[in-house]
Amino acid sequence: MGITPRAKGIMQVYEMNRGDLNLVSEVEKPNGIKCGTFGASSLDERHLATGDYVGKLNIWDLETDAAVYGVQGHSSIINCIDGFGGMDIGYGAPELVTGGRDGCVRVWDPRVPEPVLSLEPGEGQPARDCWAVAFGNSYNDQERCVAAGYDNGDVKLFDLRANQLRYETNVRNGVTCIDFDRRDIEMNKMVVTTLESKFRLYDMRTQHSEHGFTCLAEKAHKSTVWLCRHLPQNRDLFMTGGGNGGFNVYKYHYPAARTKPAKDEAPVGVVGTVELLNSRVISTQPIVAFDWSPD
Repeated sequence: MGITPRAKGIMQVYEMNRGDLNLVSEVEKPNGIKCGTFGASSLDERHLATGDYVGKLNIWDLETDAAVYGVQGHSSIINCIDGFGGMDIGYGAPELVTGGRDGCVRVWDPRVPEPVLSLEPGEGQPARDCWAVAFGNSYNDQERCVAAGYDNGDVKLFDLRANQLRYETNVRNGVTCIDFDRRDIEMNKMVVTTLESKFRLYDMRTQHSEHGFTCLAEKAHKSTVWLCRHLPQNRDLFMTGGGNGGFNVYKYHYPAARTKPAKDEAPVGVVGTVELLNSRVISTQPIVAFDWSPD
């Protein structure tokens, strides 16, 4: 999915046939498509949720090419989207989260036209582009959180059950992607990728009242790190995609102890190490999208 030279949206469906990619369907839409996810769709329906360049959130039935849901989600381009709860994984109702150029992060229930939660810039504050959103911590029917990353390096973690900001920090460069190692368990690890060839890995099990979550920073790709995706079958393996057209595969190694006492005797998290397993440049263009198969 994406945008054509005529500024129209386009969606293509391919199938694998004995090692070859065959185009099954190609559909044009009125507006360029910026982002999409199957995360809130069941395995039977396979409805694709998309955010476009004019701020519209749509859910498409790929079999009939009909929009089964459509709202004006943001006042301008929807930069990022994530979905959870629809693929028989984890707990809670199916929900979508979107982040836009207007600085807003909105959580949507596909059954109602209004957002169930809207996180907006404070009055008088400048609106920073939200570039990345991700669901996590959905380990029962009540708990769920949303992580959001912004163009100025802000990273914010919102607790949806408590309806409050749980944690915020700044990583000094624009945030391009956020990925939890698994979203259907208590928060364990979270990777934040940024401009200027860096990613940060946070240990999310222990939050200190002053120091927050412990993290490590790594340089990668010698260019923007555009994405991170954890392997569904092994949450300690993850892939990053870079502006150099390359992929890096990393393995996370846990520390001997995951907490230690801080000066105030409260536990503070201990982060492990990452090992680069493989690196390969496969394109002359940046790698901006990638996903693993859960099969």
